[in-house]
Amino acid sequence: MSRREGYALHPKAHKALVKRPGPPGQPGNYGGRIKQSQYALQLREKQKVKRLYGLLERQFSKLMAEASRTKGQSGATLLQFLEQRLDNAIYRVGFAPSRRAARQLATHGHFMLDGRRVDVPSLRLKVGDKVSIRPASKKTEYFKQIDEVSPAPSAIPAWLKVNRKQFEFTVTGVPTRDDAEPDIKEQLIVEYYSR
Repeated sequence: MSRREGYALHPKAHKALVKRPGPPGQPGNYGGRIKQSQYALQLREKQKVKRLYGLLERQFSKLMAEASRTKGQSGATLLQFLEQRLDNAIYRVGFAPSRRAARQLATHGHFMLDGRRVDVPSLRLKVGDKVSIRPASKKTEYFKQIDEVSPAPSAIPAWLKVNRKQFEFTVTGVPTRDDAEPDIKEQLIVEYYSR
């Protein structure tokens, strides 16, 4: 999928893109090198963001429809909604090496939101929400080695405050456009859905 989008969708995908930079298919047939139509550019950008955050088509289109109804710029609002997802926040604070792994951890019920167990990775976090790892889960081998998969403290966005010793984080603000991936062209996604 990373080769198809020409973008590393997973932290380990950089190696694959260096080794084989072209899109998948018949060797030597780099169809992605020809000039693409505006529709193709919009579609590829939508697919890239959808796959980056691990959403299905229906989930993504519903989120885009909600962002369109909300005041402000639809593209920036869409990225804000994607950043506020529980699985993304788990990945951002470094409790998982990738968004896919964070989604699995959330689905398996390893986290608590304000003291209650949650297993919905698409849950949208609000300011003041406190997410912690369940006491039983802290004893597992994965969470004992959490420092090996965690990012540098500078990589944690400003809207999240992490307490690594207590295995918890708090939502202190709302994510801005700068908190999302820098090379997303959200305007192309808005144009795709406004056809």
